[in-house]
Amino acid sequence: MHDSFSYGSQTVRYTINKHPELFAKIKIHVHPNTTVQVEAPHGIDLPEIKLAVRKRARWIIKQINAALDVQAHALPREYVSGETHFYLGRRYRLRIIKSREELSSVKLKGGCIEIVSRSADPAAIRRRLNDWYGEKSKVYFNERIQEISPKMNWIQASPPIKLVAMKKQWGSCSPKGVINLNPWLVRAPRDCIDYVITHELCHIKEHNHSKRFYELLGGQCPNWVSVKGKLDGMAELLLATSY
Repeated sequence: MHDSFSYGSQTVRYTINKHPELFAKIKIHVHPNTTVQVEAPHGIDLPEIKLAVRKRARWIIKQINAALDVQAHALPREYVSGETHFYLGRRYRLRIIKSREELSSVKLKGGCIEIVSRSADPAAIRRRLNDWYGEKSKVYFNERIQEISPKMNWIQASPPIKLVAMKKQWGSCSPKGVINLNPWLVRAPRDCIDYVITHELCHIKEHNHSKRFYELLGGQCPNWVSVKGKLDGMAELLLATSY
């Protein structure tokens, strides 16, 4: 369901999703791509939702403007110290240490992704950072699939994972049950990663996007619509610097 409101000279469209796990509170999210998503409990009618949104109109506009400011400064990446990069939904500042004595490494340190390298050349830093994302994604995705898959009675053993860099997809499931996951998904929040993995595991039973598939997905991830909305809202920032 979609609606909109006006604030000064701006008109803001927003999406309304009914959330089965909410009971009384209406939640409003402004995603990094400036889309606005409203989560409401079942039983709350449209006029009440519209009133709640109007009461927070000033805050919504402020968040949209902040997101636009982030977009203006996020691209293009130069792979130099001080830039911010995502990991598991958090922003980390890039810290580059050029050293011929220390071994080359990439690690999280405080609020930074610290890269020790003999060369500070942006192309070399980009390769090293992307390799680190690949290593982290393989470990984290395997941990999550081993946690999630046993809860699905149609899966007898944790399926194999293959990392496939994709420009427009987060994942896919092959006819043989191999789960393909985009390594850049490791930049997304943890609940978004779990949603993508759950989505693909459901395809092992229903290899389509039929009504049965969405019923299966809803049983495993009741709030998948709102989580997908959050992931879609971050997609441009998460994928834009990957290639």
